[in-house]
Amino acid sequence: MRIAIVAGEESGDILGADLVSALERQSGRKVELVGVGGRNLQALGLKSLFRSEEIALMGVSAIIRDLPRLLRRIRQTASAIVEARPECLITIDSPEFALRVARRVHEARPDLPIVHYVCPSVWAWRPGRAAQMKPYVDHILCLLPFEPKVLRELDGPAGTYVGHRLNADSNLLAAAHEQLARPPKVHSARKNLLVLPGSRRGEVTKLLKPFGQTVKQLADRGHEFELLLPTVPHVEKLVEQGTRDWVVAPRIILDEQEKWRAFAQADAALACSGTVALELALARIPFASCYKTDPLARMLISMITVWSASLPNLIAGWPVVPEFFDDFVRPEYLARLTEQLWEDTPTRQAQREGFAQVAAALSTPEPSGELAAKAVLNLLSR
Repeated sequence: MRIAIVAGEESGDILGADLVSALERQSGRKVELVGVGGRNLQALGLKSLFRSEEIALMGVSAIIRDLPRLLRRIRQTASAIVEARPECLITIDSPEFALRVARRVHEARPDLPIVHYVCPSVWAWRPGRAAQMKPYVDHILCLLPFEPKVLRELDGPAGTYVGHRLNADSNLLAAAHEQLARPPKVHSARKNLLVLPGSRRGEVTKLLKPFGQTVKQLADRGHEFELLLPTVPHVEKLVEQGTRDWVVAPRIILDEQEKWRAFAQADAALACSGTVALELALARIPFASCYKTDPLARMLISMITVWSASLPNLIAGWPVVPEFFDDFVRPEYLARLTEQLWEDTPTRQAQREGFAQVAAALSTPEPSGELAAKAVLNLLSR
Protein backbone atom coordinates (compact mmCIF):
# COMPACT_ATOMS: atom_id res chain seq x y z
CA MET A 1 0.00 0.00 0.00
CA ARG A 2 1.64 3.23 -1.12
CA ILE A 3 0.77 6.13 1.18
CA ALA A 4 1.86 9.74 0.76
CA ILE A 5 2.48 11.49 4.05
CA VAL A 6 3.44 15.02 5.13
CA ALA A 7 4.51 15.62 8.75
CA GLY A 8 6.62 18.56 9.91
CA GLU A 9 6.36 18.62 13.68
CA GLU A 10 8.02 16.08 15.97
CA SER A 11 4.59 15.35 17.47
CA GLY A 12 3.08 14.90 14.01
CA ASP A 13 5.89 12.57 13.01
CA ILE A 14 5.11 10.36 16.02
CA LEU A 15 1.37 10.36 15.18
CA GLY A 16 2.20 9.41 11.61
CA ALA A 17 4.41 6.50 12.64
CA ASP A 18 1.69 5.27 14.99
CA LEU A 19 -0.88 5.42 12.21
CA VAL A 20 1.31 3.70 9.61
CA SER A 21 2.10 0.83 11.98
CA ALA A 22 -1.62 0.38 12.68
CA LEU A 23 -2.42 0.46 8.94
CA GLU A 24 0.01 -2.40 8.36
CA ARG A 25 -1.45 -4.44 11.20
CA GLN A 26 -5.05 -3.97 10.16
CA SER A 27 -4.63 -4.31 6.40
CA GLY A 28 -2.05 -7.07 6.44
CA ARG A 29 -0.15 -5.12 3.78
CA LYS A 30 3.25 -3.49 3.85
CA VAL A 31 2.99 0.31 3.66
CA GLU A 32 5.37 2.09 1.30
CA LEU A 33 5.80 5.77 2.21
CA VAL A 34 6.54 8.83 0.12
CA GLY A 35 6.64 12.46 1.26
CA VAL A 36 8.06 14.37 4.22
CA GLY A 37 8.61 13.23 7.79
CA GLY A 38 11.05 12.95 10.67
CA ARG A 39 12.98 10.22 12.40
CA ASN A 40 9.97 8.08 13.41
CA LEU A 41 8.51 7.86 9.90
CA GLN A 42 11.98 7.41 8.44
CA ALA A 43 12.44 4.40 10.73
CA LEU A 44 9.42 2.90 8.92
CA GLY A 45 11.04 3.36 5.51
CA LEU A 46 10.21 6.94 4.49
CA LYS A 47 12.92 8.69 2.50
CA SER A 48 11.95 12.26 3.31
CA LEU A 49 12.08 14.72 0.42
CA PHE A 50 13.85 17.14 2.77
CA ARG A 51 14.38 17.70 6.47
CA SER A 52 10.99 17.89 8.16
CA GLU A 53 12.18 20.67 10.50
CA GLU A 54 12.09 23.02 7.51
CA ILE A 55 8.30 23.17 7.75
CA ALA A 56 8.06 23.10 11.56
CA LEU A 57 7.64 26.86 11.71
CA MET A 58 5.63 28.74 14.32
CA GLY A 59 4.63 32.38 14.20
CA VAL A 60 3.55 34.69 11.41
CA SER A 61 6.99 36.32 11.20
CA ALA A 62 8.78 33.00 10.66
CA ILE A 63 6.35 32.00 7.90
CA ILE A 64 6.65 35.35 6.10
CA ARG A 65 10.44 35.33 6.40
CA ASP A 66 10.70 31.86 4.86
CA LEU A 67 7.80 32.22 2.41
CA PRO A 68 9.78 31.83 -0.86
CA ARG A 69 11.43 28.63 0.39
CA LEU A 70 8.14 27.30 1.79
CA LEU A 71 6.34 27.89 -1.51
CA ARG A 72 9.13 26.05 -3.31
CA ARG A 73 8.87 23.13 -0.88
CA ILE A 74 5.07 23.04 -1.28
CA ARG A 75 5.44 22.72 -5.06
CA GLN A 76 8.20 20.13 -4.70
CA THR A 77 6.21 18.01 -2.23
CA ALA A 78 2.96 18.13 -4.21
CA SER A 79 4.75 17.21 -7.47
CA ALA A 80 6.54 14.27 -5.86
CA ILE A 81 3.29 12.94 -4.39
CA VAL A 82 1.38 13.23 -7.68
CA GLU A 83 4.22 11.47 -9.52
CA ALA A 84 4.34 8.63 -6.94
CA ARG A 85 0.65 7.80 -7.52
CA PRO A 86 -0.20 6.78 -3.91
CA GLU A 87 -3.49 5.27 -2.78
CA CYS A 88 -4.02 8.02 -0.23
CA LEU A 89 -2.49 11.27 1.04
CA ILE A 90 -2.28 11.82 4.80
CA THR A 91 -1.22 15.28 5.97
CA ILE A 92 -0.44 15.68 9.65
CA ASP A 93 -0.73 18.96 11.55
CA SER A 94 1.44 21.90 10.20
CA PRO A 95 -1.72 23.18 8.41
CA GLU A 96 -0.14 26.23 6.76
CA PHE A 97 2.16 23.91 4.82
CA ALA A 98 0.38 20.56 4.73
CA LEU A 99 -3.02 21.83 3.59
CA ARG A 100 -1.47 23.83 0.77
CA VAL A 101 0.20 20.63 -0.41
CA ALA A 102 -3.15 18.83 -0.12
CA ARG A 103 -4.90 21.46 -2.23
CA ARG A 104 -2.28 21.26 -5.02
CA VAL A 105 -2.40 17.46 -5.01
CA HIS A 106 -6.21 17.53 -5.21
CA GLU A 107 -6.05 19.83 -8.24
CA ALA A 108 -3.85 17.32 -10.04
CA ARG A 109 -5.50 14.14 -8.67
CA PRO A 110 -9.11 14.94 -7.68
CA ASP A 111 -9.80 11.20 -7.24
CA LEU A 112 -7.11 10.75 -4.56
CA PRO A 113 -8.49 10.37 -0.99
CA ILE A 114 -6.98 13.01 1.33
CA VAL A 115 -6.98 12.75 5.12
CA HIS A 116 -5.77 15.44 7.49
CA TYR A 117 -4.67 14.27 10.94
CA VAL A 118 -5.06 16.81 13.80
CA CYS A 119 -7.95 19.18 13.27
CA PRO A 120 -6.78 22.77 12.67
CA SER A 121 -7.87 24.94 15.58
CA VAL A 122 -10.89 26.39 13.75
CA TRP A 123 -12.61 26.52 17.15
CA ALA A 124 -9.96 29.02 18.30
CA TRP A 125 -9.51 31.36 15.35
CA ARG A 126 -10.30 31.71 11.62
CA PRO A 127 -13.38 29.44 11.72
CA GLY A 128 -13.83 29.96 7.97
CA ARG A 129 -10.97 27.53 7.38
CA ALA A 130 -13.31 24.61 8.08
CA ALA A 131 -15.49 25.25 5.02
CA GLN A 132 -12.43 26.15 2.93
CA MET A 133 -10.96 22.66 3.55
CA LYS A 134 -14.10 20.79 2.51
CA PRO A 135 -13.51 20.80 -1.29
CA TYR A 136 -10.14 19.06 -1.08
CA VAL A 137 -9.98 17.24 2.31
CA ASP A 138 -12.12 14.11 2.54
CA HIS A 139 -11.75 13.38 6.24
CA ILE A 140 -10.19 14.82 9.40
CA LEU A 141 -8.86 12.73 12.28
CA CYS A 142 -9.55 14.69 15.46
CA LEU A 143 -7.58 14.54 18.70
CA LEU A 144 -10.10 16.40 20.86
CA PRO A 145 -13.61 15.11 21.67
CA PHE A 146 -15.48 18.27 20.68
CA GLU A 147 -13.88 18.76 17.23
CA PRO A 148 -16.14 16.58 14.99
CA LYS A 149 -19.17 18.55 16.23
CA VAL A 150 -17.40 21.87 15.57
CA LEU A 151 -16.52 20.75 12.02
CA ARG A 152 -20.19 19.90 11.35
CA GLU A 153 -21.36 23.25 12.70
CA LEU A 154 -18.82 25.11 10.53
CA ASP A 155 -19.65 23.06 7.39
CA GLY A 156 -16.20 21.53 7.27
CA PRO A 157 -15.07 18.05 6.22
CA ALA A 158 -16.32 15.03 8.13
CA GLY A 159 -14.33 14.30 11.27
CA THR A 160 -13.68 11.26 13.45
CA TYR A 161 -12.60 11.53 17.07
CA VAL A 162 -9.69 9.12 17.47
CA GLY A 163 -8.39 10.37 20.80
CA HIS A 164 -4.77 11.11 21.55
CA ARG A 165 -2.05 8.48 21.35
CA LEU A 166 -0.59 9.80 24.63
CA ASN A 167 -3.56 8.54 26.62
CA ALA A 168 -2.52 4.95 25.90
CA ASP A 169 1.26 5.45 25.84
CA SER A 170 2.77 2.77 28.10
CA ASN A 171 5.76 4.93 29.05
CA LEU A 172 3.54 7.83 30.00
CA LEU A 173 1.16 5.61 31.95
CA ALA A 174 4.12 4.18 33.88
CA ALA A 175 5.32 7.70 34.67
CA ALA A 176 1.82 8.66 35.86
CA HIS A 177 1.62 5.56 38.05
CA GLU A 178 4.92 6.44 39.71
CA GLN A 179 3.89 10.08 40.14
CA LEU A 180 0.64 9.16 41.86
CA ALA A 181 2.34 6.59 44.10
CA ARG A 182 5.05 8.98 45.28
CA PRO A 183 4.17 11.43 48.10
CA PRO A 184 5.07 15.11 47.52
CA LYS A 185 8.41 16.17 48.94
CA VAL A 186 8.72 18.34 52.02
CA HIS A 187 9.97 21.90 51.85
CA SER A 188 13.62 21.13 52.55
CA ALA A 189 13.96 18.15 50.20
CA ARG A 190 15.92 18.34 46.96
CA LYS A 191 13.49 18.70 44.04
CA ASN A 192 13.53 17.66 40.37
CA LEU A 193 12.37 20.37 37.97
CA LEU A 194 11.54 19.55 34.36
CA VAL A 195 12.32 22.32 31.87
CA LEU A 196 10.70 21.95 28.44
CA PRO A 197 11.38 24.96 26.17
CA GLY A 198 9.82 23.46 23.02
CA SER A 199 10.92 21.59 19.91
CA ARG A 200 11.06 24.49 17.44
CA ARG A 201 14.09 26.75 17.21
CA GLY A 202 11.99 29.90 17.63
CA GLU A 203 10.33 28.58 20.80
CA VAL A 204 13.62 27.50 22.33
CA THR A 205 15.32 30.81 21.55
CA LYS A 206 12.54 32.85 23.15
CA LEU A 207 12.03 30.77 26.31
CA LEU A 208 15.51 29.69 27.40
CA LYS A 209 16.36 33.12 28.80
CA PRO A 210 13.29 33.55 31.07
CA PHE A 211 13.48 29.89 32.11
CA GLY A 212 17.14 30.38 33.05
CA GLN A 213 16.22 33.47 35.06
CA THR A 214 13.51 31.48 36.84
CA VAL A 215 16.10 28.85 37.75
CA LYS A 216 18.29 31.61 39.20
CA GLN A 217 15.37 32.97 41.22
CA LEU A 218 14.72 29.53 42.71
CA ALA A 219 18.40 29.07 43.57
CA ASP A 220 18.57 32.56 45.13
CA ARG A 221 15.51 31.69 47.24
CA GLY A 222 17.47 28.85 48.81
CA HIS A 223 16.16 25.80 46.94
CA GLU A 224 18.24 22.79 45.99
CA PHE A 225 17.08 21.05 42.85
CA GLU A 226 18.12 19.13 39.77
CA LEU A 227 17.15 20.37 36.32
CA LEU A 228 15.97 17.77 33.80
CA LEU A 229 15.73 19.07 30.22
CA PRO A 230 14.42 16.60 27.61
CA THR A 231 14.85 17.88 24.06
CA VAL A 232 15.10 16.70 20.44
CA PRO A 233 18.24 16.38 18.28
CA HIS A 234 17.60 19.27 15.90
CA VAL A 235 17.65 21.85 18.74
CA GLU A 236 20.23 20.12 20.97
CA LYS A 237 23.06 22.54 20.15
CA LEU A 238 20.77 25.54 20.65
CA VAL A 239 19.78 24.20 24.08
CA GLU A 240 23.40 23.55 25.06
CA GLN A 241 24.42 27.08 24.10
CA GLY A 242 21.39 28.70 25.74
CA THR A 243 21.87 26.95 29.09
CA ARG A 244 25.65 27.29 29.34
CA ASP A 245 25.48 30.17 31.84
CA TRP A 246 22.60 28.91 34.01
CA VAL A 247 23.40 28.89 37.73
CA VAL A 248 22.21 25.25 37.86
CA ALA A 249 23.38 23.21 34.87
CA PRO A 250 20.54 21.12 33.39
CA ARG A 251 20.87 17.47 32.51
CA ILE A 252 20.05 17.53 28.79
CA ILE A 253 18.14 14.41 27.76
CA LEU A 254 17.83 13.06 24.20
CA ASP A 255 17.05 9.40 24.84
CA GLU A 256 13.31 8.64 24.83
CA GLN A 257 13.40 6.17 27.72
CA GLU A 258 15.48 8.57 29.82
CA LYS A 259 12.90 11.27 29.08
CA TRP A 260 10.14 9.12 30.59
CA ARG A 261 12.30 8.36 33.63
CA ALA A 262 12.68 12.12 34.07
CA PHE A 263 8.90 12.50 33.86
CA ALA A 264 8.49 9.85 36.56
CA GLN A 265 10.96 11.66 38.85
CA ALA A 266 9.82 15.26 38.27
CA ASP A 267 8.21 17.31 41.03
CA ALA A 268 7.09 20.17 38.73
CA ALA A 269 7.75 21.59 35.27
CA LEU A 270 8.17 24.77 33.27
CA ALA A 271 6.93 24.10 29.75
CA CYS A 272 6.38 25.68 26.37
CA SER A 273 2.71 25.66 25.42
CA GLY A 274 1.98 22.79 23.01
CA THR A 275 1.65 19.01 22.88
CA VAL A 276 3.98 18.62 25.84
CA ALA A 277 1.26 20.19 28.02
CA LEU A 278 -0.85 17.11 27.41
CA GLU A 279 2.10 14.83 28.18
CA LEU A 280 2.62 16.57 31.50
CA ALA A 281 -1.06 16.51 32.38
CA LEU A 282 -1.41 12.80 31.66
CA ALA A 283 1.80 12.11 33.60
CA ARG A 284 0.25 14.10 36.51
CA ILE A 285 3.17 16.57 36.72
CA PRO A 286 2.11 20.05 37.94
CA PHE A 287 3.40 22.74 35.58
CA ALA A 288 3.19 26.28 34.25
CA SER A 289 2.57 26.84 30.53
CA CYS A 290 4.55 29.62 28.82
CA TYR A 291 4.75 31.08 25.34
CA LYS A 292 6.29 34.08 23.60
CA THR A 293 4.68 35.14 20.32
CA ASP A 294 6.41 37.09 17.57
CA PRO A 295 5.52 40.75 16.94
CA LEU A 296 3.23 40.07 13.98
CA ALA A 297 1.33 37.38 15.86
CA ARG A 298 0.67 39.83 18.69
CA MET A 299 -1.11 42.10 16.22
CA LEU A 300 -3.51 39.23 15.38
CA ILE A 301 -4.42 38.31 18.96
CA SER A 302 -7.83 39.99 18.61
CA MET A 303 -8.74 37.25 16.06
CA ILE A 304 -8.37 34.51 18.68
CA THR A 305 -11.71 33.58 20.18
CA VAL A 306 -10.86 30.54 22.34
CA TRP A 307 -10.54 31.13 26.08
CA SER A 308 -7.33 29.10 26.57
CA ALA A 309 -4.33 27.97 24.50
CA SER A 310 -3.55 24.99 26.74
CA LEU A 311 -4.99 21.61 25.74
CA PRO A 312 -5.53 20.37 29.31
CA ASN A 313 -7.65 23.46 30.02
CA LEU A 314 -9.73 23.06 26.85
CA ILE A 315 -10.34 19.37 27.51
CA ALA A 316 -11.21 19.76 31.20
CA GLY A 317 -13.30 22.88 30.56
CA TRP A 318 -11.70 24.98 33.29
CA PRO A 319 -8.28 26.65 33.89
CA VAL A 320 -6.36 23.67 35.27
CA VAL A 321 -2.97 25.04 34.16
CA PRO A 322 -1.82 28.66 34.52
CA GLU A 323 -0.73 30.23 31.24
CA PHE A 324 1.80 33.00 30.70
CA PHE A 325 2.35 34.84 27.43
CA ASP A 326 4.91 37.37 26.19
CA ASP A 327 5.62 40.02 28.86
CA PHE A 328 3.83 37.92 31.48
CA VAL A 329 6.51 35.21 31.28
CA ARG A 330 8.07 36.74 34.40
CA PRO A 331 10.79 34.75 36.22
CA GLU A 332 9.97 36.19 39.65
CA TYR A 333 6.36 35.03 39.33
CA LEU A 334 7.25 31.66 37.79
CA ALA A 335 9.69 30.90 40.61
CA ARG A 336 7.05 31.52 43.29
CA LEU A 337 4.48 29.50 41.37
CA THR A 338 6.95 26.61 41.01
CA GLU A 339 7.34 26.61 44.79
CA GLN A 340 3.58 26.04 45.03
CA LEU A 341 3.61 23.33 42.40
CA TRP A 342 6.40 21.11 43.71
CA GLU A 343 5.15 20.85 47.30
CA ASP A 344 1.91 19.60 48.87
CA THR A 345 -0.26 22.70 48.37
CA PRO A 346 -3.86 23.35 47.22
CA THR A 347 -2.40 24.62 43.92
CA ARG A 348 -0.71 21.28 43.27
CA GLN A 349 -3.77 19.29 44.36
CA ALA A 350 -6.10 21.28 42.10
CA GLN A 351 -3.92 20.62 39.07
CA ARG A 352 -3.75 16.91 39.84
CA GLU A 353 -7.58 16.77 40.06
CA GLY A 354 -7.85 18.55 36.71
CA PHE A 355 -5.38 16.14 35.13
CA ALA A 356 -7.56 13.19 36.19
CA GLN A 357 -10.50 14.83 34.39
CA VAL A 358 -8.37 15.28 31.26
CA ALA A 359 -7.39 11.61 31.23
CA ALA A 360 -11.01 10.53 31.65
CA ALA A 361 -12.22 12.81 28.84
CA LEU A 362 -9.61 11.45 26.42
CA SER A 363 -10.47 7.82 27.11
CA THR A 364 -11.21 5.77 23.96
CA PRO A 365 -12.12 2.09 23.48
CA GLU A 366 -8.97 1.49 21.44
CA PRO A 367 -5.59 3.25 21.03
CA SER A 368 -5.79 6.34 18.83
CA GLY A 369 -3.52 4.92 16.13
CA GLU A 370 -5.85 1.93 15.70
CA LEU A 371 -8.95 4.16 15.47
CA ALA A 372 -7.18 6.46 13.00
CA ALA A 373 -6.17 3.49 10.84
CA LYS A 374 -9.76 2.18 10.81
CA ALA A 375 -11.01 5.59 9.62
CA VAL A 376 -8.40 5.70 6.84
CA LEU A 377 -9.13 2.14 5.66
CA ASN A 378 -12.87 2.84 5.76
CA LEU A 379 -12.32 5.86 3.49
CA LEU A 380 -10.18 3.80 1.10
CA SER A 381 -12.80 1.02 0.94
CA ARG A 382 -15.27 3.48 -0.53
